[in-house]
Amino acid sequence: MTGDTYLFKPEERPTFVGSPAVPAHPLGRRLGYAAVAVLVGVASTLGNALVNVNLASLSGALGVYIDQASWLPALYVAFNAGANLMLVKARAQFGIPAVTGTLLIAYALAGLLQFVIPGFAAAAIIRAVSGMTAAGLITMTVYNLLQVFPGRLRPLALVIGIGLTQLGTPLARLVTVEMLALHQWQGLHLMEIGIALAALAAITALPLPPSDRAPVFQPLDFAVIGLMLPCLVLVCGVLGQGRLLWWVDTPWLGWALAAAVPLFTLAWLIERQRKEPLIQVRWLTTLDMVRFAAAAVMVRVSLAEQTYGAVGLLTSGGLINDQLRPLFAIVVLAMLGGTLASALTLSERRLPYQVIAASLLIAAGAWLDSDATSLVRPPQLYLSQGLIAFGTTLFIGPALVLGFLRMVSKGPDHLVTFMVLFSITQNVGGLAGSALLGSLQVAATHWHAQTLSEHLLTSDPQVVARLAAGAAPLAGALPDAALRAAQGGGLLGQAMGREAAVLAFNDVFLFVAGLALLNALYVGYLILFNTLRRRRGS
Repeated sequence: MTGDTYLFKPEERPTFVGSPAVPAHPLGRRLGYAAVAVLVGVASTLGNALVNVNLASLSGALGVYIDQASWLPALYVAFNAGANLMLVKARAQFGIPAVTGTLLIAYALAGLLQFVIPGFAAAAIIRAVSGMTAAGLITMTVYNLLQVFPGRLRPLALVIGIGLTQLGTPLARLVTVEMLALHQWQGLHLMEIGIALAALAAITALPLPPSDRAPVFQPLDFAVIGLMLPCLVLVCGVLGQGRLLWWVDTPWLGWALAAAVPLFTLAWLIERQRKEPLIQVRWLTTLDMVRFAAAAVMVRVSLAEQTYGAVGLLTSGGLINDQLRPLFAIVVLAMLGGTLASALTLSERRLPYQVIAASLLIAAGAWLDSDATSLVRPPQLYLSQGLIAFGTTLFIGPALVLGFLRMVSKGPDHLVTFMVLFSITQNVGGLAGSALLGSLQVAATHWHAQTLSEHLLTSDPQVVARLAAGAAPLAGALPDAALRAAQGGGLLGQAMGREAAVLAFNDVFLFVAGLALLNALYVGYLILFNTLRRRRGS
């Protein structure tokens, strides 16, 4: 370094405008960047995960119904998926420290809103800012890990970085609800502020090497962002609310989708006509990218088995979050194991096979869960959820590297497009997965309840005995035999509802197993097809 000018070797120069240089560092500094990456990676998703896993309880404190509270994760996903429309170019024009620091300060200030004007509006603002901040922190995790791995090992930064960001949800399950719910959930808001300030302190204490900067924004970029962001908010809102309000019973869901279509269409038409578009729409519509997006979405939908299916099954049996901690401690360890396995086996040739292995693990885990009963408890799910968690991080890192390599072959002007595509397949895909599995579970519950009720005949001695057993404890409180019989019938109906819900979750698990297996077969077909095509060409 001479004065304020940094002199880098050609191989140490930033890969893209807006990305940091990667000079050689002493061991101590590398360890420092690794520690920052771990902190920032976990911080990127932990705050939102704390809200998601406690959403039902938090809705009461906010004074809203659960369907209204479901706007909070929907807003997070929408702003997270849309953030890369502006963040990639913002880092290139204003620099990494300015952009990331602004996001973290905005996140901390948004958290303070709950102490100034507490309520649902403040919570919605926090979730939107949190979504944008998470997108910036995920990239910062990868950038810090790039300083750790030299030369040809740098693809490991993508695998490990994206793996670290998956730890937010299982770690949130390990945090005690009592600590978060202090003083009308001020504990949760203080934790979010603390997360933002801790990440800000870490990246300030050990800043990244400088990056190249250039004026890259164009006026039409803001028009496209202004069209795509409300489009994503509408779509995510529908996905978050659809299974709660039901798709065909709530007219505004259809109107929201109808409003999203012209917004998306206009943005698409603008990008097709531009010489230097923000989103490379022609590349997105190539067969190769469509296949990549389809495989990524299918696996992401399958992964909702853990966040919606397994948790829903256990909570329907009366378990609370504190009783799920051992299960999610195992999930955390399995995710770390999957990240390590994907890093140790990473190579460009093996990437599709890693995706197949991850899909098969998810299919196996879901199949193991598909014979659950109302008596199932966390220990019975340790193996299956461990397999799914291992498959999660085994999949997402190689998928990111696979898409990144395809983007690099096209050029740096495709970076925004790839980041937005990957973010949508993973975030909106996860929201869509929960919506799909939740809808299947609701429909299957109604079908199983109707089927079970057809077998409950008053002439059946077992039914009579069950009614009598339900009414017997009430004999001292209800002298009227008819009222006792009615109460016994109500208890039997509740038991039937629980069994119908469990059978429905089993159907969902079988569906996920089939979907994951289908994805493995699809990727295997693509490998075989491309191999045969190369042989014919040679």
